[in-house]
Amino acid sequence: MAQHPTGIHHLAFMAGDIKKHIAFFSEVMGCPLVALFDMHGVPGGLHAFLRMNDHSYFSIVQLPDVDKIPVQLGVTHAGNGALPSAPGTLQHLAFRADTEAELLALRDRIRSHGVNVLGPIDHGMCRSIYFAGPDQMTLEVAAPGEPIDPARWVDPAVLAKAGISPEEAARFKAPAPYDGPSPVPQPEYAEDKPHMAYPRKAYLQMLAAPDEVITASASYAEPPVGA
Repeated sequence: MAQHPTGIHHLAFMAGDIKKHIAFFSEVMGCPLVALFDMHGVPGGLHAFLRMNDHSYFSIVQLPDVDKIPVQLGVTHAGNGALPSAPGTLQHLAFRADTEAELLALRDRIRSHGVNVLGPIDHGMCRSIYFAGPDQMTLEVAAPGEPIDPARWVDPAVLAKAGISPEEAARFKAPAPYDGPSPVPQPEYAEDKPHMAYPRKAYLQMLAAPDEVITASASYAEPPVGA
């Protein structure tokens, strides 16, 4: 049984205008719209899913007044794959094409909609094209190149720049499996760990609740349209 993520189920981007995003990622990128519904448990929210394959989806969220939040290059958005954005933000998103022929076909599809595309550029491990999406998204499509061999692609000089020791690098390249009990109880709240941005009192109450209570109270399993 895998003890690591096996892929991307969905990537969720915020939209000022969800229709504009749906049109781009369906018509320009070729991903069919498969779900659009009121966002579960979020008043005023809309949630869309576009299919990439049977296992991966591209998701768009629209919340009230998001269109009034300014895009700020260098803070909220990078603007291109070589520019900065704030820590924790998505610097760029790279979709996958299975072959170089499919990469070039997608480049042609995107350009046919009037969107400028740079590339392909050969990175060894992949060949990539680059372009922009709605709301100043920085997007890439990459087709696999040579297999990624850590012995060739993990640069000792760059490990040093990142402050990673040889011992840490060995652990990072071969993460130890978890072989303890299941389920693991919720850890005590600790300030130095990552946390979601909920009001503190409500968040602590959620952390104190049994998993089955969270599952029962927050689940929305039925599709919005009846069978």
